[in-house]
Amino acid sequence: MLIRPLRRLLTRSTAVSHFHTFPPCLSSRRILQNFKLADIGEGITECEVIKWNVKELDTIQSFDPLCEVQSDKASVEITSPFDGVVKEILVKEGEVAKVGQGLCVIEVDEELLDSGSAKQIEPASSAVPAPSPIISNSKFVEDATSRAEQIREEPSAPRRLHPMDPNYSTPNVNHENVLAKPSVRHYARQSKVDLALLPGSGRDGRVERKDIDAFLSQQASSVLLDSGSAAQRAQAEQDVIVELGRTRYGMWKAMTQSLEIPHFGYSTSLDLTSLHSLLPTLNSHIPEHFNPSKSSSLPVNPSALHPAPSLPPVPESAQFTRLTYLPILLKTLAKAMMAWPVLRSSITPGSANGGSKPTLTIRPHADIAIALSTTTGLYTPVIPHADTHSIYSLSSQLKHLSFLGRQVPCALTTNEMPKRGATVTVSNVGAIGDGEYAHPVLVPGGGVAIVAIGRARWVWDVSKSDRGERRLKIGVSWSADHRVLEGAELAAFVESWRAYVEAPERLIGEGI
Repeated sequence: MLIRPLRRLLTRSTAVSHFHTFPPCLSSRRILQNFKLADIGEGITECEVIKWNVKELDTIQSFDPLCEVQSDKASVEITSPFDGVVKEILVKEGEVAKVGQGLCVIEVDEELLDSGSAKQIEPASSAVPAPSPIISNSKFVEDATSRAEQIREEPSAPRRLHPMDPNYSTPNVNHENVLAKPSVRHYARQSKVDLALLPGSGRDGRVERKDIDAFLSQQASSVLLDSGSAAQRAQAEQDVIVELGRTRYGMWKAMTQSLEIPHFGYSTSLDLTSLHSLLPTLNSHIPEHFNPSKSSSLPVNPSALHPAPSLPPVPESAQFTRLTYLPILLKTLAKAMMAWPVLRSSITPGSANGGSKPTLTIRPHADIAIALSTTTGLYTPVIPHADTHSIYSLSSQLKHLSFLGRQVPCALTTNEMPKRGATVTVSNVGAIGDGEYAHPVLVPGGGVAIVAIGRARWVWDVSKSDRGERRLKIGVSWSADHRVLEGAELAAFVESWRAYVEAPERLIGEGI
């Protein structure tokens, strides 16, 4: 059926087919661009690639997420500045890239390049699409004619029966009558494989080279399966070298620098008995926007005369159903810090050559950092202006920061961990361990003091009466920068904090 139209086409003198071709110069020119890591923050010289959102040969559009990188401060998502195809990933997940180092190679159209992104990209190589060979009309027709005749004359292969067919019989196969190319037979002899044992995956049951490779790999895997358990036991007895991740290496450097600070320690215990009696009342009156499950409908509409002020929206990650001691301790600590300006100060070091003296910057509000242990390391997010928050608001802030820290990778950003930091850091080690006291370490930039809060426990206190009474006590351990705080100042400040903790009714009198 194909020969007759072709012959009619060849015998017609007036109708001539022409295949249109375009010169290579008209095709679009695509070039390779090396996408570099830009400067994502002040003082950041390198970042760790924690996740790639694309793979090689993936097609991307402008502003599509390429990867996520993590610095000493937070994780940042990097997007593509143009459309193209990812040709090569230069920095793998878990590796560290310097600022200005290439992250990946992207093939883009030269006409679509934006001159404004020149700082992030540089040409890797250029490639001009090769022109496709032009085939003459007569040559194409001759090839089609010969191919049609060959298909017409070639006998069709006999239909093979399925192994489940009742008429199927197992053929007597030997090494000689197995269908295989000479090169495949030679490869089988070198590999000492009997072709009669292999099911052919090619046409008409032909044995291919990949069938031999699959047979050899199956034999090798059976041998490795026996020796695998022994190798795993031997490997478990050997030492394993693990490189420090980005966050843990930052903690390493911070703790090394902490040796430059002269520490002053002070430990005592606070009486939480009054707070313990007050806590059930506070838990039963959590505002509705912090705990939507406790919403109650009033018989009278409070907005009947005029719309009542709407409650601020609270994300689900910041909602809670139970109040703990920690937000109350933070609120009382913020009240004491407002009475002691030195605990609201941050140090500005002088010049290295001694030309200027160090200075203290007194902040108008109490900025408190929370030591947060995550799967990737230790972070210290900040609750700014803690003195302006209510107890419920502080509990909501703690819940939200804990949620961000538990994400993998860590979702804490520079919004939660500003560069200026806090003046006092709180570490709630009692929520994990059963210890009462600790020795916290103050790092440069971490403020002037840090406190570790232990586990609260009921004790028999005989300090106020001979008969004694059962009281709820909690241990607190302070470390302060002795270059700024005197020992007497820290002890007096802790007593000021104790006055709020052990008499929480003062918060009512001062309007909280």
